[in-house]
Amino acid sequence: MKDIRVLVVDDSAVVRQVLAALLDAAPGIVVSHAVADPLLAIERMRGDWPDVIVLDIEMPRMDGITFLKRIMRERPTPVVICSTLTEKGAQTTMEAMAAGAVAIVTKPRLGLKQFLHDAAAELVHAVRAAARANPRRLVPVEKHTVDAMLPVAKAAPAMTRTTEQVVAIGASTGGTQALEQVLTALPGVAPGIVIVQHMPEKFTTAFAARLDSICRIAVKEAATNDRVIPGRALVAPGGKHLLLHRTGAQYVVEVADGPLVNRHRPSVDVLFRSVARCAGANALGIIMTGMGDDGATGLLDMRKAGARTLAQDEASCVVYGMPKEAVKRGGVERSVALEGIAKEIVQVIRGGS
Repeated sequence: MKDIRVLVVDDSAVVRQVLAALLDAAPGIVVSHAVADPLLAIERMRGDWPDVIVLDIEMPRMDGITFLKRIMRERPTPVVICSTLTEKGAQTTMEAMAAGAVAIVTKPRLGLKQFLHDAAAELVHAVRAAARANPRRLVPVEKHTVDAMLPVAKAAPAMTRTTEQVVAIGASTGGTQALEQVLTALPGVAPGIVIVQHMPEKFTTAFAARLDSICRIAVKEAATNDRVIPGRALVAPGGKHLLLHRTGAQYVVEVADGPLVNRHRPSVDVLFRSVARCAGANALGIIMTGMGDDGATGLLDMRKAGARTLAQDEASCVVYGMPKEAVKRGGVERSVALEGIAKEIVQVIRGGS
């Protein structure tokens, strides 16, 4: 297989030097260019288009998001965001993910050089995952209202239904865009949803807030003892596992520390297994785009417990890794295109299969 050609775009000379050295040292990866801003990047790319771009956000002459949007319009290319971890930066990075970036690697303002060395494995993993992305799925899709799929029904109070139906969703690379497409297509009375999206600590707060601002359902970063109720989705905080528990007729979540599971915290397997144990046939499990196998075991647990289980199909995935592994292990009843997942969730309201 040919080497993955990487373009690094960052206004810090130290970052460019360290990233280039770390990536060049990884087997199968070659840094073609390392430049200080997007305008220089555009010049280099005219004659030497990279396989993956590692991109900072705050830069002179042109910011990273403007550059990212331009790339996605002209020639969709996998982009890994490597940005400073601040509250403002987190929100900005969420905008970048919505514009088509496939992964985030956070960097601190202090101790940057040492951090980049310590995070070498994460950086390499992110670049390799990005290189496997399907460029056709990186471009943000046209957004339709739920009316395009489900006609407006007479208003009904969300709390008229019980909390016995639970939808559990797991995603990784490409999941931020995919989840946005699914959740914005849901009506306000959608069943209660619990979500694990592989994402670093603190970024999930901004991610949930952004979804909440554009969805009919409420979306929030999960906290221990939050109830799973119709019309709301709970997103696992970065750096914490999310588990489902049953208290009487109600479902609540627990946000917990613990070891990395499948190299992740939060882990989709942890969520899915907890759903299998306490919700069983009252649940729907959905595994979406992502690299690796996190969630495959848990989804099989859910299916054995009587839950309905779905996987995003290969054609609509940015990376067909997690769904593929779940299918291979026998945990998936059906594979569904991304555009059809919201309809499957709506069927839970109607008691359909």
